[in-house]
Amino acid sequence: MRIDVYTPLLLSLLLGAVGPRLARFGTPAAAARALTGAAVLTAGASLWALGLLAATLAGEAPSLVAHARAGGRALPEPVPDAVAVLALCLLAVAVGRIVGAVRTHRATRRTLRRLCEGHPPGTELVVAASPRPRAFAVPGDPGRILVTSAMLAALRPAERRVLLAHERAHLTHRHAFHVHAVTLAAAGNPLLVPVRDAVAYLVERWADEQAAGAVGDRRTTARALARAALVAHGADCVLHFADRAVTRRVAALHTTPPRRLRPVAAAILALGALAALGAADATGDLLSLLTGGTL
Repeated sequence: MRIDVYTPLLLSLLLGAVGPRLARFGTPAAAARALTGAAVLTAGASLWALGLLAATLAGEAPSLVAHARAGGRALPEPVPDAVAVLALCLLAVAVGRIVGAVRTHRATRRTLRRLCEGHPPGTELVVAASPRPRAFAVPGDPGRILVTSAMLAALRPAERRVLLAHERAHLTHRHAFHVHAVTLAAAGNPLLVPVRDAVAYLVERWADEQAAGAVGDRRTTARALARAALVAHGADCVLHFADRAVTRRVAALHTTPPRRLRPVAAAILALGALAALGAADATGDLLSLLTGGTL
């Protein structure tokens, strides 16, 4: 347990540093799925590892100590008490962050759903009268596309088709699920924040590729993305358009579609699987320790 219990934490650091870079070599869809799966596995394993470290404090419980003494043996100390207490504190903070992320997600979703109320069940497109150019994919049953009148007015007809195809891709491929999953993973393990940001970018790239395929014109898709980014940020358009995420997405649409490389996705998922295996092995070690076995 002395080494295995720390494996998920070390792999979290590795996934946060290497995962987003590996994702650049695959398609956005495959990379987003792989990173989401790896992040969830790694975050779960990390929280479990913290729980295992905190559980070693049970070795100080009077009942366990008395039972050990009655059997003529002494309970070994798997980790220092200071490490166990720190793990307990980190676990409490992680749980609080996860609860906060869930509440924020639910509040945002309620607000968007409320804006879509009053329309027939089969209505996909909801246009809100607003001077702020915005567009959202609102997941649910049914899913809706919420677009403000200012955004529609700022785009040309072909660009509007791109916008709708982009938001429709978010709904069809359940991109909100991927983003929410990695948000919770990063809330539980801040080392995974780079993975969360990478998935947020990749689902946009995924939707860009879907929109380009739907309209059959990558340059029109790139132009629609650039115009939407400019009008959405108003007076600060120059600053925001210089944002690397937007410029990378526009540049990607001016190149050929990326190829699907299965080894890349497999390598990313392997990091999450190794973290889970490390946590499982540490669990067995702790159980053996507390029941009188040897490590």
